[in-house]
Amino acid sequence: MAGLTIVLLLVVLATAVATGARHWSLPAPSLLVIAGLAVGLLPWVPDVHVAPQVISVLVLPPLLYASAEEMSGRELRAVWRPVTVLVFGLVLASAAAVGLIASALTPLTAATAFVLGAVLASTDPVAVTALGRRLSLPPRVQAMVQAESLFNDATSLVLYKVAVVTAVTASTVSIPSAAGQFVVLGGGGALVGAAVAGVVTLIRRRTEDPVLETVIALVTPYASYVLAEESHTSGVTAVIVAGVILGSTGHKLTNAHIRLQIHAVYGTVVFLLESVVFALIGLELPTLVRQLAADEHGWPLWVPVVAFTVMAIRLLWVFPLSALMQYRRGGRRISWRVPAVLSWAGTRGVMPLAAALSIPLTMHNGAPLPHRALILTLTTGTIALTLVVQGFTLAPVVRRSGIALEPEHTAREEAQARQSLAHAALAELEQLEDAEAAPETVLKQARRHLEARLRQADTDTGDGSGTADLDARPADTYREVRQSLIAVETAELQRLYEANKISNATRRRLQRTLDLEEAALGD
Repeated sequence: MAGLTIVLLLVVLATAVATGARHWSLPAPSLLVIAGLAVGLLPWVPDVHVAPQVISVLVLPPLLYASAEEMSGRELRAVWRPVTVLVFGLVLASAAAVGLIASALTPLTAATAFVLGAVLASTDPVAVTALGRRLSLPPRVQAMVQAESLFNDATSLVLYKVAVVTAVTASTVSIPSAAGQFVVLGGGGALVGAAVAGVVTLIRRRTEDPVLETVIALVTPYASYVLAEESHTSGVTAVIVAGVILGSTGHKLTNAHIRLQIHAVYGTVVFLLESVVFALIGLELPTLVRQLAADEHGWPLWVPVVAFTVMAIRLLWVFPLSALMQYRRGGRRISWRVPAVLSWAGTRGVMPLAAALSIPLTMHNGAPLPHRALILTLTTGTIALTLVVQGFTLAPVVRRSGIALEPEHTAREEAQARQSLAHAALAELEQLEDAEAAPETVLKQARRHLEARLRQADTDTGDGSGTADLDARPADTYREVRQSLIAVETAELQRLYEANKISNATRRRLQRTLDLEEAALGD
């Protein structure tokens, strides 16, 4: 009962802090880590031990899936070259740099220091997505940050497994063997994720039961992860691939009522899991510190050094890469703005924590793995420090860089898209009028509604409030006309997106507006 009480209290604390962070426009992950650390330092709070399965199996899949669903396939294709360099080169460089620094400063052996480097090598999609929701980054920059954090996990996972094998068995692993592991883990995970997405697509196209659809949406990330892990491939990659595929096709699989219900349920689940897991990072750190041996008490110095190494190697990698890419595009003046934001957005979070918790307790001969508690402490401390330092300063860096989209830009893009949707619906309505497909009063009422929407789009502020003037209980004929017009608007919205005239964020907002409008028509 004590454990259940702690979990419930943690949920209450995390929810309250996350709600306050939203109200005061503060980065919720950073504030949650600080709150968890403050609670963990209280003398009457018991030690907190988190089982690896809690993070890797229970918490991680839905959070990764939610982050991947927000990833635009179109924008992903536009940034795959720089993302590939970051996914492979930067991960390897980060692991090597952290391993060298840790082996030189701490009691960690070269093998265990490389385990630490592999754990901290990749940025975290959960933390990056949670922090990025507050910022109005250009679509290309947002896609680069998010895609890197999603797809660098396969590389770091291979490094982690190689490092653990080296540390546990005291043997060496060849480069061809490591490359083979990467192909099996990453490629196999991608195949499993694509297969799960295909099966889910077939099922969701054949059902309109809201409860079943919601259950399928909640089960999909867990099924992807478990099936991939049981196949000895990357569960993380499987969840990400399934999320990207289903995120780009989800609007075609179900009706408006079901989409709104799934969005509400999934939003609640993600909010609770994100809140609890970031608070847990801070809460667990005091417990880990109390487990350290006498020769490991230099951690207050080592954590900032490791965190600085992670940040510095990212800066040293991103700036030259950005300069090279700008030079190859035509030798224009090198700008610091985008690489500064890309560099500072590389926070660590849930993924490194899950990897560190899964480090074996013993070596192959049954002896305890040396300095495991120190690895966990350095990992958790680095995560907490990057979340706090980079989390609280990322918004000022974005503002200082001047690359953030102004609210007027977003509002103008959305208003123009609303106008295009209204014009497409009016064109369809004219065809219905010419064909006398419905009573004249019904068609006139639909025209008044669309013309009011069109007038509102001229002065719209982009707040998504363009669904006024809805009848409480429209007649059956009027409802059918409106539904056919909404279908035309949905098709026009997809055309605007595919023509690269609107961003993925605008498409998602307007699709939700259309869903709300259709749901208001009733059955």
